[in-house]
Amino acid sequence: MPIPDDVTGHEIDKDVQQELQSLPKGLAEDVARNLVMVANLLDEDPEQAYEYSRIALRLASRVAAVREAAGFAAYATQKYSEALGEFRAAKRMTGSVELWPVMADCERGMGRPEKALDMAGAPEVQKLDKPGQVEMRLVAAGARRDLGQIDAAIVTLQGPELASNSVQPWTARLRYAYADALLAAGREDESREWFAKVIESDKDGSTDASDRLAELDGVEFVDVMEGESQAPVAEAAPVSEPDVVFVAPVQEGQDEEDEGVEEYYDEDDFELDDDGDEDRKA
Repeated sequence: MPIPDDVTGHEIDKDVQQELQSLPKGLAEDVARNLVMVANLLDEDPEQAYEYSRIALRLASRVAAVREAAGFAAYATQKYSEALGEFRAAKRMTGSVELWPVMADCERGMGRPEKALDMAGAPEVQKLDKPGQVEMRLVAAGARRDLGQIDAAIVTLQGPELASNSVQPWTARLRYAYADALLAAGREDESREWFAKVIESDKDGSTDASDRLAELDGVEFVDVMEGESQAPVAEAAPVSEPDVVFVAPVQEGQDEEDEGVEEYYDEDDFELDDDGDEDRKA
């Protein structure tokens, strides 16, 4: 897969640069360019990002940053078993617990919420920084919801981080998860209040909290067709004109996960069995 001559966008951070210094100069440059492409495409075109990550992995599978990037690319394409294997390899190479929450979320993706909850109670969680602990709480709450334990999910999300008026990078996501859990529990008034708080903290518009709040307030979105298509217009009440068609807000769904869990082999000294556990190769 060709890489543009002028690769711009995300830059390789100093830690990754230091890791790549263990490689010959030409190889290090090739790996770096592929990692930049992974970072550039991960959100807008995860499938292509995944392809670039595989190239980097073939070039330098013993570099922790490459294994981590490959893990996130696999995670973004819902290849959860493969992602978990890459994250475990990166963790083993670095000794860091930074990837613990996303590893737990891979367990959820593989249909094992109970294992994700076990990881939420593991000693590694105490070693996480504050953003990591909040992320782990989000994963644990998601696992509770996977099991149909809505009330437990709500309790899991409660804490000083949720109650704080300070806005942090993770504040909007935490409040959104809480508002959504309240709505799932039928606590609509409280849910409306928290979706409003999400909007206050979501300066970048990274969530659809405003749309969710509008739905709760009875606002419908209509598509006015007059010759050429026009942008959807929000209306507070139904309109009876025949040229107006009411449609429900459409949210993009997730791709279906691959059936089953493929056995994933790590290139170093370990392999994953069908349960996602590590076994030392014979």
